[in-house]
Amino acid sequence: MDNNESLKNIALLIDADNVNPAAIDPVLTVMAELGQVNIRRAYGNFAKQALTKWDTITNRYGIRPQQQFDVSKGKNATDMAMTIDAIDLLNQGKVDGFGIMSSDSDFTPLVTRLRQDGIVVYGFGSAKTPQAFKSVCTRFIDVDQLIKTTQAAETATTAGESATTAAADTELMELIGAAYKEAKRDEEGWARVQQVGQIAGNRSSFDVRNYGFSSLSAMFRNLPNFKVERREGAELWVKRLR
Repeated sequence: MDNNESLKNIALLIDADNVNPAAIDPVLTVMAELGQVNIRRAYGNFAKQALTKWDTITNRYGIRPQQQFDVSKGKNATDMAMTIDAIDLLNQGKVDGFGIMSSDSDFTPLVTRLRQDGIVVYGFGSAKTPQAFKSVCTRFIDVDQLIKTTQAAETATTAGESATTAAADTELMELIGAAYKEAKRDEEGWARVQQVGQIAGNRSSFDVRNYGFSSLSAMFRNLPNFKVERREGAELWVKRLR
């Protein structure tokens, strides 16, 4: 990534009512893949006892709290405020990517609208987040799994042993298998790891961190029936074994 790419302006909008605050640090790390997270806002009624812990979190991570009082029972002013701000930022033309941190499917139309303008949108929420919201995101990342993966990476041995423990489930194997078949392969059946990952990402909101892996290479090295090799130029290739 060149200097211009690394300076892209990214916005992270947080639904404080529906997220795990412990995920803020790893989420910011993931968002750094897109550029600099210069806009950081958390929305909610911070007068509520359940949200008092956000006081120290917003100060620690430079997040601007956006206070939204509950004007009417059963109505969510937080969702409306986040949506309005996101559209304002989109129309200003100064944001290159968004992170929407929420487990609420009400943000599905917003993400759809942002992506229609070619904006990359990462979603962050719990495993119980409705599939409708997960599917429209460029990538959707399970924050609880992200926390576990980050903690595992921090405790990995210096010998370089894998810190991942997630088993390869049927859904993952089907997705990766289909992506591998669609990828361009040489005469011996080798495909570029990056291309396989891109194809999988285009088919769904796929992200290796949802399965407990820190990278594509780590995932393939732990999947059964796949072999990885590094070729000249440090490029990684993968082959499915019979």
